[in-house]
Amino acid sequence: MYYSNIEQFKKLSGYEIDGTWYPRVTKIVEIKAKPALYKFYADLNSFAEGESIKEKSASEGTLIHEAVEKILLGQSPEIDPSIAPSIEAFLEFQNKKNIQVDPEYVEKQLVNYDDRYAGTLDTLALIDGKVGVLDIKTSQAIYRDYNLQTSAYMAALDKQYPSLQTRWILRIDQNRICQKCNATLRSKGGRDKIRPPKIKIGVNYEKCEHRWSELRGEIELKEFPYWQEDYKAFLGGKKLWEWENEYWLKQAGYI
Repeated sequence: MYYSNIEQFKKLSGYEIDGTWYPRVTKIVEIKAKPALYKFYADLNSFAEGESIKEKSASEGTLIHEAVEKILLGQSPEIDPSIAPSIEAFLEFQNKKNIQVDPEYVEKQLVNYDDRYAGTLDTLALIDGKVGVLDIKTSQAIYRDYNLQTSAYMAALDKQYPSLQTRWILRIDQNRICQKCNATLRSKGGRDKIRPPKIKIGVNYEKCEHRWSELRGEIELKEFPYWQEDYKAFLGGKKLWEWENEYWLKQAGYI
């Protein structure tokens, strides 16, 4: 990414904490290649179109993210109608799982002083009798890249939170299902995308005259208890990110 000055680099790439600047976990993870993202751009008419879709998608995801965090804190937020199916599905899931969070660790800024990075945790949660990092995503799938991010949080908390046992990705989304072929219609960022059915019922979804259901919420929770190997990969990515940004990091006094 192009930066025009050191202040812009520091603002976009890290946090100033107690007078010291640290690179941000999510910025470090961006160094990893993302083939699915490249394909996303390749399928569009222009790079600007892709940026517009991403910006709208991020805004929609923020609405869901903020509402869910308030619910986990026991609040009753006003729900934007555009995300109501997602929130309804989450409330049903929450009642079933009885997810409990540590209020002090909701949107908690973390620092790893040994390996020199910082990040913002979504929350620590108690699920099925275990305490762990809970990261909320609004993507169409759970991607392996998320394990790099959550492993960095686990390492930052490892010494100060000894009861920490595991980590989860909680994916919250919404879509429509074709009642004829089981294909999925997902509308995100102003763009509609039809995905093939997970369970085929003998109807070719590409030729189907779709009959779409009402918008419905979709919840997926996956646990990833073993984080140490992912953390080694994160540190490898961090080393590459530092190499890529050596010029700015020297100006920031980081190296």
